[in-house]
Amino acid sequence: MTFHEVMARSALNHVPTTSDVPFRWTVNPYRGCTHACVYCFARQTHSYLDLDTGADFDAEIVVKVNVAEVLAREVGRASWGHEAVALGTNTDPYQRAEGRYRLMPGIIEALAGSGTPFSILTKGTTLRRDLPLLAGAAARTPVMMGVSLALLDETVHETLEPGTPSPRARLELVRAIREAGLPCQVLIAPVLPMLTDGDDDLERVITAVAEAGATSASVMALHLRPGAREWFLRWLGEQHPELVGPYAELYRGGSYALKSYASDLRERTLPLLRRHGLDKPSAWRQPGRARPLG
Repeated sequence: MTFHEVMARSALNHVPTTSDVPFRWTVNPYRGCTHACVYCFARQTHSYLDLDTGADFDAEIVVKVNVAEVLAREVGRASWGHEAVALGTNTDPYQRAEGRYRLMPGIIEALAGSGTPFSILTKGTTLRRDLPLLAGAAARTPVMMGVSLALLDETVHETLEPGTPSPRARLELVRAIREAGLPCQVLIAPVLPMLTDGDDDLERVITAVAEAGATSASVMALHLRPGAREWFLRWLGEQHPELVGPYAELYRGGSYALKSYASDLRERTLPLLRRHGLDKPSAWRQPGRARPLG
């Protein structure tokens, strides 16, 4: 594993208004991710650096060592509109490198100190280190926490997300976030067609998320963008060769599963979310926007 330390010229990334996400700004302290999730949609971004979207994405990590200082300058300007900022929308800010570089405390302080609302989505239990800081930040500005959890099966997890904390550890992270007094939404994603989308599988994971104390949850099927598609299909061929043909049919339209599949998944999961009280929108909404985070 190699860490490439670089000096960032900017920290805030503007999201195009045409993008269907409930935030307009992001911060990404790292490029590449040691979580090594086979399905990660951000893999394609490594090709912009002339690096491989597979092994290089997992092991060649770009670290923006001055990102907190640059961010503090940007959100400290009189022209800054204090719009919400999202972290964890590309690569995970609490991946393994964060234990060494400790970039997030400075980022949190820059955002909270300027009164900028922010959200964090992560699979990384390193976040527990910063819970006191995040609780303090929430007293100054809206803060929304999110944890990503795709499945409970440890065997599938070990090959699909080999660098991530275990599902059990992430459920404990949800509990810790709630005990710190922070809201926590869980993104149950990606649901893998014909592998983790059975009614029993979905009920188990949604029940576990509810028991961990999550304030809300959402469910999303696997999508296979270029860069990730090749690596996931290679994994599928090695682990479940009988599903290569069915996946080709299901994703014949591009990056997303057929609309009929997405509709069926929604119809099966919404009653489960409602039963466990997880269908509520996030407590925090962006100023001036009606759509909830996540």
